Amino acid sequence: MTVTVQMVKELRERTGAGVMDVKRALEAAEGDMERAAALLREQGLARAERKAGRATSQGLVDSYIHGGGRIGALIEVNCETDFVARTQEFRDLVHDLAMQVAATAPRYVSAEDIPEEELAAGARQAGSREKYVEQVALLAQPFIKDPSRTVEEIIKEAIARLGENIRVRRFARFELGADE
Repeated sequence: MTVTVQMVKELRERTGAGVMDVKRALEAAEGDMERAAALLREQGLARAERKAGRATSQGLVDSYIHGGGRIGALIEVNCETDFVARTQEFRDLVHDLAMQVAATAPRYVSAEDIPEEELAAGARQAGSREKYVEQVALLAQPFIKDPSRTVEEIIKEAIARLGENIRVRRFARFELGADE
């Protein structure tokens, strides 16, 4: 099958991938847009894994205040350069993550941050380690805007699109009248 300019343009708009990457994916998928999108997603996640060790010293602090001012969240998300930190896509990601914190009340950034004693006790209460981790670790939670993907997957996709390592450094959640 011949890959047309229109096909490349359409898939590029949908995925944000580079022109040549899109063309190669369409050729490999024999023109099947869904298979090509899946290939690009896999390639992007592989690229994200390679960037995981790179230093993140730039980024943003953002806040989200939920209706009526009863719940608020503050989050720091780091990236490698101030150039990426100023992009609208990065800003939107950070704001979505602040909204996620306000909505789901995680206590830790990742599963690795949970103390072993708490993880064991929480797993007994929740029924499994995975369920407990999903409740308290931000990166393991289903993303509020697309529950079929985790927050970690959303971040890895952003890493693939933006070309830089991205890391949630810390967050705080406040709820009026709630104890810590």
